[in-house]
Amino acid sequence: MAAHAATRYEFGLPMTSAAVLPPLSLHNTLTRKVEPLEPREPGKVGLYLCGPTTYDVAHVGHARSAVAFDLLLRVLRHRGLDVNYVRNITDVDDKILERAKQAGEAPTVLAARMAELYRNDMSALGCERPTHEPKVSEHIPQILRIIEELVSRDGAYAVPGAEGRGGDVYFRVRAFEGYGKLSGRNVDDLRSGARVEVDERKEDPLDFALWKGCGDDEWGWPSPWGRGRPGWHIECSAMSAQYLGHGFDIHAGGMDLIFPHHENEIAQSEAAHHGEGVFARCWMHNGFVNVDKEKMSKSLGNFFTVRDVLARNDAEALRLFLVQHHYRGPVVFDVDKREDGRVVFPGIDEAERSVDYLYTTLARLDGITVAITPGSQMPAEFQKALDEVASLRTGAIASLYEDLGAAGAVASVHRLAGLINEMMDLHQRRKGDRPSIARVAAAGLSALTELAEVLGILRAPPGRYFARTRKQRLALVGLEESMVDEKVNARIAARAAKDFAAADAIRKELEGLGIELFDHPSGTTWKKGV
Repeated sequence: MAAHAATRYEFGLPMTSAAVLPPLSLHNTLTRKVEPLEPREPGKVGLYLCGPTTYDVAHVGHARSAVAFDLLLRVLRHRGLDVNYVRNITDVDDKILERAKQAGEAPTVLAARMAELYRNDMSALGCERPTHEPKVSEHIPQILRIIEELVSRDGAYAVPGAEGRGGDVYFRVRAFEGYGKLSGRNVDDLRSGARVEVDERKEDPLDFALWKGCGDDEWGWPSPWGRGRPGWHIECSAMSAQYLGHGFDIHAGGMDLIFPHHENEIAQSEAAHHGEGVFARCWMHNGFVNVDKEKMSKSLGNFFTVRDVLARNDAEALRLFLVQHHYRGPVVFDVDKREDGRVVFPGIDEAERSVDYLYTTLARLDGITVAITPGSQMPAEFQKALDEVASLRTGAIASLYEDLGAAGAVASVHRLAGLINEMMDLHQRRKGDRPSIARVAAAGLSALTELAEVLGILRAPPGRYFARTRKQRLALVGLEESMVDEKVNARIAARAAKDFAAADAIRKELEGLGIELFDHPSGTTWKKGV
């Protein structure tokens, strides 16, 4: 797509500038409303996303969150905002410790390896790298400072550990007046046994751990309360404060994090920064990926890793499949288990066919040039098409700026591609109107390029995309390009010898393998479908 980017502001399309863009509004979980984004500092946005706990490879549910908020990042940048994007790495966790013991390696080694796999998977899906990617293990001093501040304000209290173990520190939930404002829960309704950990050493069953003591021979760090590890919630308070400051613009994550994780983040951060205002101004949460009406999760065993999907489908297909659903709604992840043992993902297959169509459209436009004479008039039918291109672009941007309405933008992208193909078909049939036809097609390309960049799709030159998908699809059926070429050449020879029965048999054999043949005056070409 980079080769086409120069055309973006040509061919009569409106410039992409803050002066002509609609207001950007986002749903705020804290207020339960869609509100205009009003950055704390004009022209700049601080964005924090809860990243992965690195004890295993990422599944499609993890990818959904990363893709949803990568779309947010791209929309913010499209608006011309300078985004300080922080996505943390949770590399200190009991799950990591347990998995490392099973694998016979150090927890930090396991976490670093899984973090790199996560980065690679998300990069394959077109997710931009964050400005900062802090690790818990590298921010223990910042975590300890917040805990000490909370203890000094009586917002937290220490509990001595057993002999040979460090002490624990708990946050006093009832001491924070606003507890429950994000999730809408009432403190009095949150009793022991209702998703809270029972521990007789706590003053109140609702209190949660800021620091968890451990033995001298266990994985941990020294603290004023003895050796231990940070609790889960405190890490994000410390790292967001370090890179964004208190009261930053947007905090994002999955809906499953609203309670208790994000609720606890708010409580401990605002208690530690008493009188300094809200912890984060806007809270955004993505919906779940569901398999058979159940949330995809490792605990339920109904998950498919990103790598499971990419073994069969192209990364851009998974990206489009995820991004075309509104980020706050559910994503139905269909799985078709065939009799031959193959596992097929019908929704992603359909998305890949859409990506094929869009890249085919780009390939038709390769090298298009348009010479526009100043003051030249467009015939009415082509002016109407040019107006439609502008309308589609404007509508798509408006949809994206209204709480990331990607579905409308994706629909506009497909209509733009259809309009471009209509113009290219006319271009082949007509001669006198070719400059006008080419101008409309190029305007469509300009809008398509802009929208694809915001959506994070069409990131490769068409030739590279077709080469990689052809190779992958052939491998799935045990074929190589040379084998297909041999059969295609045998069919050409059979047709030349007027052995049409043999030629038809070869065509049917290839069709059975999902290979489509195209006969042209200059020869025969082929492609492997999804």
